[in-house]
Amino acid sequence: MADAFKDQVLAGKVAYIAGGSSGINLGIAQRLAAQGAKVAIVSRSQDKIDAAVKTITDAGGTAWGTSVDVRDYAGVETSLAATRDKFGEIDVLVSGAAGNFLAPVVGMSANAFKTVVDIDLIGTFNVFRACFDYVKKPGASLIAITAGQGTHPMMFQAHACAAKAGINMLTRVLAMEWGPAGIRVNGISPGPISETEGMQRLAASPAAEAALKGRIPLRDYGTKRDIADMALYLASDNAAYITGAILDVDGGSSLGDASPNALTPPKR
Repeated sequence: MADAFKDQVLAGKVAYIAGGSSGINLGIAQRLAAQGAKVAIVSRSQDKIDAAVKTITDAGGTAWGTSVDVRDYAGVETSLAATRDKFGEIDVLVSGAAGNFLAPVVGMSANAFKTVVDIDLIGTFNVFRACFDYVKKPGASLIAITAGQGTHPMMFQAHACAAKAGINMLTRVLAMEWGPAGIRVNGISPGPISETEGMQRLAASPAAEAALKGRIPLRDYGTKRDIADMALYLASDNAAYITGAILDVDGGSSLGDASPNALTPPKR
């Protein structure tokens, strides 16, 4: 794949990735490290962190990780302080820890709803709020990983819709409040991304996968590299005048159903 970025565009910079031990966030960590950033990976499982760090260092990058639950504010702050002590002030911070499942509201307990909101929304607040004293000012780039549910209601996703809508608004408010300090705050909203746990659940058969792809204007899933490239752009100086944006990387899926059936006028 051709690379639109100059080599080592993040050389000398420090990136902190919450939720960076797997999935989309690991892809971001790998991409930033490949472009020269020193990467701190934070998630709950130390085994997954160790594996992610090895993947990056084996590829020639610099990485370190520590276990923390983003719902634990004190733990998040400790991990940020440890990152600064090891690598220096943080230039790029990605808040991507998330939890989700499909459930109708009447089949969802209050605790289940709260769990997703706590991980996604409260976790993002904790990471962003705690980072203020540890990021570079001016010059830091904060990135929230949100989702289309933040702007488009989806059945069986009340918990995720509420959490992601909150993340979107938190992102915009912080962009306003922290802009004078030279901190940029943006969100990335991924669409259907291949080889992720979410898509494996939704497209459990070839027929289901074909139906899902048929609704997307570009007729295919995105890749982890697509999301990582957007994160790299927001982390770079090329995006120095972008803040408060929620950027869809979704093949047009947020525009609506683009399947052939959707294009057929209903009979009167």
